[in-house]
Amino acid sequence: MNDFFSFRRFGYLFKKTLLERPVPLMGLMGLTLLTTALFYSVFKIFLPFEEAQTGAFITGFVIGGSMLASAAFNYFSTTANGSSYLTLPASSFEKWLCAILIVGVLFPGIFLLLFRVLDLTIIHLYHSGLDPKDPFYREKYQAVNLFPFDGFVASQVYIMFLNSTALMLIGSLYFNKNNFIKCALIACILFIGGHFLNGGIAGLFFTSIDKALPYYAVFITVGKEYGKIMLPAYASKTVDFLLYIFPLTLWGVTWLRLKEKEF
Repeated sequence: MNDFFSFRRFGYLFKKTLLERPVPLMGLMGLTLLTTALFYSVFKIFLPFEEAQTGAFITGFVIGGSMLASAAFNYFSTTANGSSYLTLPASSFEKWLCAILIVGVLFPGIFLLLFRVLDLTIIHLYHSGLDPKDPFYREKYQAVNLFPFDGFVASQVYIMFLNSTALMLIGSLYFNKNNFIKCALIACILFIGGHFLNGGIAGLFFTSIDKALPYYAVFITVGKEYGKIMLPAYASKTVDFLLYIFPLTLWGVTWLRLKEKEF
């Protein structure tokens, strides 16, 4: 039998992982979806509809995915569980691939599908509650649309998801205790540090900076006027490419770290 990968052996491992750990895996998915629905409903009361959609999508997808990633290798929270996991009759690649599929394929697929159902339901209720006799009925009706999964905002959320889950996957192998909290603190430090670094670099070229959106735009004020300077299209695509490659590389490093634990 192939020591690196076997479809039959991997199938047994994947099934065992899902059935043996339904609370940390399926339970987290269910909790994430319920939390997303709650945040969507609350945001909709205080924010414009589009911002409520974005806030709920980020909250559920990024935070929920991060929590699931931090639990993917939670076997190492105790020495006994970690030793038992490492001695399973499966290769390190199969164990790594099992976690990657759960975090990077199964969770996004389920979340995007159910978020679309949630979005459709709330928008339908909103449209049904409008008064057809209202002179602004058509404008109000057309102002609320489905959250686009292929839009600019969604693409940035996907990048956030990849980076946060990559950090959590590695952290779950380096930190045996409270790995989610430790990785979250590291992520916050990196984000805040990157924000200030980006603002400092932008300050070398522009004055009257209001804020600097990392990698993409600088917002400036001149008198009472407010505007933004965006990266050229070709540079923006290059940044997108690098921001996808970096977390995917970290996902690969997770496999190397898992192999190290076997020795």
